[in-house]
Amino acid sequence: MTGSLAATLAPQATALTTLPATGAAHAAWLLLAFPGFGALVLLLGGKRTNKWGHWLGVAMSLAAFGYGVALFVQLLGLPASKRGLDLRVFTWIPAIGRFAVPLGIRIDQLSICFVLLITGVGSLIHIYAVGYMAADPDRRRFFGYLNLFIASMLLLVIADNYLALYAGWEGVGLASYLLIGFWFYNPAPPVAAKKAFIANRVGDVGLSLAIMLMFAQFGSVSFDGVFSQVHSARPGTITAIGLLLLLGACGKSAQLPLQSWLLDAMEGPTPVSALIHAATMVTAGVYLIVRSAPIFNLSPDARLVVAIVGAATLLFGAVIGCAKDDIKKALAGSTMSQIGYMMLAAGLGPVGYALAIAHLLAHGFFKAGLFLGAGAVKHEMNDEVDMRRFGGLASAMKITFVTFGFGYLAIIGIPPFSGFFTKDPIIDAAFAKGGTSGAILGTAALIGAGITAFYMTRVMLMTFTGKRRWDDHAHPHEAPPIMTSPMVILAIGSLGAGAFLMLANRLIDFLAPVVGTPPLSHGFFSLISIASLVLVIAGAAVAWLIYGRRDVPVTAPRGSLVTGAARKDLYGDALNESLLMRPGSWMTRLSVYFDNQGIDGLVRSVAAAMGGSSGRIRKVQTGFVRSYALSMLIGAVLVIGALLLVKL
Repeated sequence: MTGSLAATLAPQATALTTLPATGAAHAAWLLLAFPGFGALVLLLGGKRTNKWGHWLGVAMSLAAFGYGVALFVQLLGLPASKRGLDLRVFTWIPAIGRFAVPLGIRIDQLSICFVLLITGVGSLIHIYAVGYMAADPDRRRFFGYLNLFIASMLLLVIADNYLALYAGWEGVGLASYLLIGFWFYNPAPPVAAKKAFIANRVGDVGLSLAIMLMFAQFGSVSFDGVFSQVHSARPGTITAIGLLLLLGACGKSAQLPLQSWLLDAMEGPTPVSALIHAATMVTAGVYLIVRSAPIFNLSPDARLVVAIVGAATLLFGAVIGCAKDDIKKALAGSTMSQIGYMMLAAGLGPVGYALAIAHLLAHGFFKAGLFLGAGAVKHEMNDEVDMRRFGGLASAMKITFVTFGFGYLAIIGIPPFSGFFTKDPIIDAAFAKGGTSGAILGTAALIGAGITAFYMTRVMLMTFTGKRRWDDHAHPHEAPPIMTSPMVILAIGSLGAGAFLMLANRLIDFLAPVVGTPPLSHGFFSLISIASLVLVIAGAAVAWLIYGRRDVPVTAPRGSLVTGAARKDLYGDALNESLLMRPGSWMTRLSVYFDNQGIDGLVRSVAAAMGGSSGRIRKVQTGFVRSYALSMLIGAVLVIGALLLVKL
């Protein structure tokens, strides 16, 4: 897994041969049609759909999953080098000069992984939401938004060009805004939704500029058109495109410096948190980077920036997770950190693309399970989310405790749970990069593993062990089967997904024709893996000493300066306000002043001058003939005088 090997494998990223759609792929558009139809009926059908609308939403998501499985089976029946199916749906934008955009669907190894994750985990979240939202009078509308979200995310990952991807990208942003702010009658959710929407729009500027630059440089926005010509572009142009794509990815995947919206997004219902943080929205940025592998393969600088952003974010999110008493926000910091690992892997180039996708798929299981478990706890604790008011829930909620425990062991990387097989190879690959950058990136990832064990053990202990700290109004008991059943399935995935994907290089070989990834060569019990496991055990032990052996106070202690900073999200909001919001506000005021006093002032001055001049000239028009005769006489004298002066 050396740099030279990565360089030789880079061209393979464009070697995939796609075939015309056959079999199930003939109607691949049904992937979009099923959830799209559900959203249309539920959002336009009105109150008449209230009784059965939630089941329609579940059925449409399950139908998309079933069709995705059929496409996956069809792909497996093709030769490995030709596992790509293209379906031309219609001409979206007819030829305007040299600009034309056909809307097509691409089903290949990379997109099918996301299709199965989005629809599979998404369907489990839909089923869970039937129970979680049972008492909400607007449940039908909620499921309409969920279906819209699934449809938009599917368009994002199966589009065969960047413009259609951008349409799905914006659809995901819209659906997330609607879902985060679903309980709009409370003060916090609308503010959180607006924050997420604005932060994502900042990143979207980067993606839109990258697409414009692609068209200006290559005359195309299709994947094939761009990737086939990228080798002929200047290095500076490729780096610029790569950095702009990264900006877009940072917005959707909550990476530095556009991470601040993710923690506030917890104001939405818990199924939204699971959907956004586990299987869909936050993974879109990782998909964008990996899908654009031929671009990043030719720009070491852009790849290095991707890796640095990932390493910094994984530490940033882990530190924040250590100080949050809100169980959902602690898991949100965890999401930020785990996506950081994926971005770090993607920044390593061909050696890391498949590792990023492997951790993404495993993360979809254990993080969705953790969020659904947190939602079950909240549901049974009268909407309480402060872990300092939990404690002792293991005996009252046994299934939730076990399934949450599986997710906990998976995320900290204890073998044989999935995180061990997907996260540790990323740490090893970072060190294998070599040089100073490899040492720094690998060390950051290694430290992040230890911190992850600390804050996740803290969550586990404060929630499920120790003395009961809830008040007399709470009577926690196990959630209904419609909520626990998806949690059990996700727990099974948390246990076995990593080994299934990574043993025998199963996923790496599957993705190789698309991303050109070499096989793993380090094994799963390398020196780095052992060091990671030692740090994980140490982090968990420290958390047990602090939160397991002692009684947890109901009121949070003041803590150190670092704790205070982590509670304030390491001043991410303050930094954004200082660097972006306030300067932007002052620039807005300056532009308004310039517009009022400059442009509008000039217009008003011209109008006043014309009005004043016309008023003075109007006074000359008296209506007396003798005045006009005198004026003519004076004019004639002036003209004669001027002529005489000219002759002299």
